[in-house]
Amino acid sequence: MNFAWLREKPLAQLIAVLDRDGEEARVVGGAVRNSLLGLPHGDVDIATTALPAEVTRRAEAAGFKAVPTGFDHGTVTVVIDGKPFEVTTLREDVETFGRHATVKFGRDWKRDAQRRDFTMNGLSLSADGEVHDDVGGVADLQARRVRFIGDAATRIAEDYLRILRFFRFHAYYGEGHPDAESLHAAIVARAGLEQLSRERVRMELMKLLLAPHAVPVLAVMAETGLLGQVAGGVPYLASFTNMVKVEAAVGITPGATRRLGALAVWVAEDAERLWQRLRLSNAEHERLAALHGWWRVSPAMSEAAARELIYRIGGDYFTERVLLAWARSDAKANDPAWRVLATLPQRWSAPVFPIRAADFIARGVEKGPSLGAALERAERAWVAEGFPMDRKALNDIVNEAIGG
Repeated sequence: MNFAWLREKPLAQLIAVLDRDGEEARVVGGAVRNSLLGLPHGDVDIATTALPAEVTRRAEAAGFKAVPTGFDHGTVTVVIDGKPFEVTTLREDVETFGRHATVKFGRDWKRDAQRRDFTMNGLSLSADGEVHDDVGGVADLQARRVRFIGDAATRIAEDYLRILRFFRFHAYYGEGHPDAESLHAAIVARAGLEQLSRERVRMELMKLLLAPHAVPVLAVMAETGLLGQVAGGVPYLASFTNMVKVEAAVGITPGATRRLGALAVWVAEDAERLWQRLRLSNAEHERLAALHGWWRVSPAMSEAAARELIYRIGGDYFTERVLLAWARSDAKANDPAWRVLATLPQRWSAPVFPIRAADFIARGVEKGPSLGAALERAERAWVAEGFPMDRKALNDIVNEAIGG
């Protein structure tokens, strides 16, 4: 395979600095895996036999910026022309406990590969384009098989997040049923997920929800009890499956939070539970909470009612709610009526309520509860009349609100 990107600056410059004078440097991890799969290589990480201090010295001597982002663990981020590269010294585990491992620096590429999680992530690529495989990663890539390096139970015990990573990687790169040994080890060790921080679990789950093969993988997780454990409730797989379809039908960018809502939110309390259980951001929680009331939405509603809802909750949240209702209906993903409803915010934007307190004060209404009540009556009337903006209609609404 021709790894043309190896010769692109500034990567070629960095490798040239590190891969000489008794030290060796190779590209490792995702860039190698993705290239062999014919995918964009993404971020490029480099492993080297050079110690962190030597990496820093060489980088600075070449005029590059060296940032000690994980110096004690062997990682230096080298920035060249604004592009960052993580450079990590070869390591081997001395003792492992969860995600925290005691490591020592080494010069053995095989030992370094063996401490990684999956065989497809244990590959390395030297400057001449040679792929080095000490763990069977190339064969597994060809078979589209995600498999732990060595003993699966041991790899998982080193960091229980690898259970979720196993499913995520299979959803992105695997085909068919998950590797039997790896799946068995994940099921046996699932209690270890409770030791993880909620933020780490959230990050893995949100990535998984966007994977190309998320639907079958989530089905396996549900069958084995893992999905209910992670979400803390009953998963709605049919709803999730349909959400993937309607997103594609409408041409909307897949959204992890939207898909999480389809998978795990039925009533308002579900949004609250997920907020706490997964330590969601406030924005994510707000988006999930806005799905409440999805069952009231359908193409049978009048356009006036739909426009009022857009005005009340905003166009983005309106579309989210429609998509969820659509995904839980009996309609097909190509249903034209649902599509028209879901895309209404693209054709109509809610105007800003044009009547102000000053309009009432000018007519003698005093500040206080009566002013607030008059404003509320005026807004209801303005919405009911179809959001008129001409001055006469607005004056009539104000006068009627005062009289009401």
